[in-house]
Amino acid sequence: MAGSAAGRVLRDRTAGRYLAGVVVSGFGTSAMWLTAGIWVKSLTGSDSLAALTVFAMWAPVLIAPALGAVADRLPGKPLLVRVNAAMAVLLMTLPLVGSAGRIWLVFVVLVLYGVSGVLVDAAEAALVARSVDPALLGDLNGLRMSANEGMKLLAPLAGAGLYARFGGGTVAVLDAATFVLAALIFARLPVREEAREPLRSGTGKESRWRELSEGARQLRQSPVLRPLVRAGAATMLLAGLNGAAAYAYVDDVLGRSPAYAGLLYAAQGAGSVAVGLLAGPLLRRLGERVFAGAGIALFAVAVGARALPYDAVAPVSAVAIGFGLPCVLIAAMTAVQRETPDAALGRTAATANSLMMAPNALALALGAGLVAVLDTRVLLALTGALGLFAAVLPVRGRRGAPRPVRTGGGG
Repeated sequence: MAGSAAGRVLRDRTAGRYLAGVVVSGFGTSAMWLTAGIWVKSLTGSDSLAALTVFAMWAPVLIAPALGAVADRLPGKPLLVRVNAAMAVLLMTLPLVGSAGRIWLVFVVLVLYGVSGVLVDAAEAALVARSVDPALLGDLNGLRMSANEGMKLLAPLAGAGLYARFGGGTVAVLDAATFVLAALIFARLPVREEAREPLRSGTGKESRWRELSEGARQLRQSPVLRPLVRAGAATMLLAGLNGAAAYAYVDDVLGRSPAYAGLLYAAQGAGSVAVGLLAGPLLRRLGERVFAGAGIALFAVAVGARALPYDAVAPVSAVAIGFGLPCVLIAAMTAVQRETPDAALGRTAATANSLMMAPNALALALGAGLVAVLDTRVLLALTGALGLFAAVLPVRGRRGAPRPVRTGGGG
């Protein structure tokens, strides 16, 4: 069932080429994500500055609605091509960084990297919704998740190996090459876009605020999107707490060396790859709300199970976390693409991503403090219990059968 769905997506020229671009750019991004922290640490000796590399890439999520408005103003295909090409040029400046005195250049590029990521995600969400058969959106979003998680398993190893042998500049050149290739792939997307309608008319601060907040208004007023995004934000908050406790879990609960955490991350990634392959059929069978709620419940039970000090629990819970956690994200994005008017798709997708992903970054910081004052088993058990409450959010108030994914259309 999953195989036939994936085949239909890959046979669709637009969807297939879009996925190819995601795989290529995702490989470079995953390699650079790890390498940036190692590079900064080796040049400065500072753990704090190394940790800030992750924050630099995440920070632009806070202005996602404004960046989504830019995506709504511009045709999606040229925007994807230009942003990927611009990032390739920017990354080619990083080989100039050879000492701590030029480390500021790494942070400038990483912040712009984050800006480009928000723009690309918003443009992709809108372009895919306009040009791919709506019946394939769940499958496509699932396969996109599988592709991204698959790259996270492979690319960091390649990036670390290149860095160890040739230095950070070589990894930056590799990343730049993947952006060039992605730009060429996106340039060949077989889509024809009509002239975009203007956003809200008028002048002044009030009009600009209405324009920027349109995505939030779409989410707030939609009985379909509101519970999914709310559940996604709650789940990612809990995922951040679980992530912050990862090394404490390996050390305090399992009594293993820190390296064992890498194996658990790999198992979690395998679970995410698997759910991405199955997401489309499951969405059609269950509907977005039940699919999201079931995934959150699985995630919650798996996190809670980590309070048990048994070696056999560790890999099973890691796979279950990887399988359950992405469900609400896939469901929410599919619903955004299906429910949102075309003129506001970029802003709505960017706002939804911001609302769901920002709590994860905040919880990582909060969790670091909680690990220092709470027993790890207590923290994991509480996180799992709260996750069961979060699982109720997307299905609360649901009436009747799940709404099927709309069919027809596409290009």
